[in-house]
Amino acid sequence: MASAYREVSQVVRETGLMQRTPVFYALVGAAVLLAFGGCVTGFILLGDSWFQLLIAAALGIVFTQVAFLAHEAAHRQILASGPANFRLARILGGIVGMSYDWWDSKHTRHHGNPNQVGKDPDIEVDTISFLDEDAARSRGLVRLITRRQGWLFFPLLTLEGINLHYLGYRHLLSRRQIKGRWIELGIITARLALVIVPVFLLLPLGMAFAFMGVQLAVFGVYMGASFAPNHKGMAVIAPDARLDFFSKQVRTSRNITGGWWATVLMGGLNHQVEHHLFPSMSRLHLSKARGIVRDYCAANDVPYTETTLGRSYAIVIAYLNRVGLAARDPFDCPMATQLRRA
Repeated sequence: MASAYREVSQVVRETGLMQRTPVFYALVGAAVLLAFGGCVTGFILLGDSWFQLLIAAALGIVFTQVAFLAHEAAHRQILASGPANFRLARILGGIVGMSYDWWDSKHTRHHGNPNQVGKDPDIEVDTISFLDEDAARSRGLVRLITRRQGWLFFPLLTLEGINLHYLGYRHLLSRRQIKGRWIELGIITARLALVIVPVFLLLPLGMAFAFMGVQLAVFGVYMGASFAPNHKGMAVIAPDARLDFFSKQVRTSRNITGGWWATVLMGGLNHQVEHHLFPSMSRLHLSKARGIVRDYCAANDVPYTETTLGRSYAIVIAYLNRVGLAARDPFDCPMATQLRRA
């Protein structure tokens, strides 16, 4: 399979699917900006009303769509040059409240070695355990969570928005060398102030806290629900395994069906196989590349995984619950557990 990527890549380039699509991204950006303007207008007009929580939820959705654009800029999908894309990604990431430098380092390692133990930071333990050995080592409250982590996965995502803000600040305030440290700190802090200050100035205290809670919860769930279906529950690669690029990317990635609506909903992450094979490909071309990659895999007996969004969530929950079994007490008696519940 060493030549598989070269063969598929050649076909993709010959069909012009690596071309930039600036008009498309300009329209997406305009739509996001219009949606944000609608949220601000709605916030001002509603005033002291619990309907403000709908605005908070809408803001969570808008910020997630901005995060999708930051992801694409970081992959050099939007603008013509690498430096211009990276500057745009830093700005968009700051608008979302995330550190671009923190995310880029983590995400680059993930793309190079998806689902490979010891190399992919996305399967490292962080409350949720993605590997049996991590689940077995869990202790205290984390162990209690791990035992039922599949069912708790989506509820825990309501805290992911706060977690992303915290991780960004922790990274930027660390002693390591960080390019653009003060630019990122400035943008993120200004962004948080522009959201938090009006909310607490114009809304009653309880409503203001509820507004921020809903906004952060929707943002966290939307982000997690968009990224989780792509690799969780797919093949996990041993630390010392050596696979060719094509096999590694295809066998560890899962696509989500649904056509254009799934592409809009997930910012192109529904075409995860193609995104991992061609990271700088525009969201607009991924569906066409899908046909080329899928046909090649079918002709060469390479597993190509694609399922519905709902089914992918069921797979993720089942996988996390199975991993969580390693955190159960090996001396627990199933019959005794049932009797205790009775």
